[in-house]
Amino acid sequence: MIELAVLALTGLVVLGVLAAAVTVVAVLKFVLWLVLLPFRLLAALLFLPLLLLKLVIGGAVMLVLAPVVALAVAVGLLALLAAIAVPLLPLLALGTVLYLVVRAGRPALTS
Repeated sequence: MIELAVLALTGLVVLGVLAAAVTVVAVLKFVLWLVLLPFRLLAALLFLPLLLLKLVIGGAVMLVLAPVVALAVAVGLLALLAAIAVPLLPLLALGTVLYLVVRAGRPALTS
């Protein structure tokens, strides 16, 4: 029974050491984040014109490429429609022949 108590106490000590280590790491991370905050704000301020330039260039590229992409999508949809419709053409022909045969077999109603 004493071995179980020693094992439980050892587990609690290890858990306490881990909790202390996690707390120390979290505090150090927060302090480092706080110390580096002015540098990150300065870098964001310096890179703002580059981000605006990226936005303008990206907008111009999209303005040029949007019609090309729309045309490619339209051609792709047309190809998909053809790929679905072409295998169904024999069934359409068979249905048309059956319709004509059934229609020819009925007498026309006159009033």
